[in-house]
Amino acid sequence: MNKTVLGVNAPNKNCTDKKCPFHGEISVKNEIFKGRIVKRDTNRSATIEWNRSFYLPKYERYEVRRSRMRVHNPPCIDAKIGEEVMAVRTRPLSKTKNHVILQVTGAALNIAKGVDSAEEIAARAAHNKLKSKKSRDEDSP
Repeated sequence: MNKTVLGVNAPNKNCTDKKCPFHGEISVKNEIFKGRIVKRDTNRSATIEWNRSFYLPKYERYEVRRSRMRVHNPPCIDAKIGEEVMAVRTRPLSKTKNHVILQVTGAALNIAKGVDSAEEIAARAAHNKLKSKKSRDEDSP
């Protein structure tokens, strides 16, 4: 078991995943990417995404472009949707995965697709109910 990988300490959880950079046999390269998890699969895979600015000389403005990457999500890290993560390059792990999540750097945000907290859903429903009641009151004489 590796205690540290690229200056990142091993998580407290143990796992038996061969593709884990801390508890497995995989080695990592010093090529680091940071992004937010937008999708998770049941087979220890995830998709991370980050935005970047691209300059358009014709319009003298910037546009926002997005990059996505498939990564391996080891069970000892188990990153959730919306969390900021740091991923590093490895040997090819599957047809589409060449990177593995090394650590979670930020907390989960509820801006990920389809993820709303119960409080947000209740507040939205109450707002819509109040809005429809006001419109009915204005229509009646």
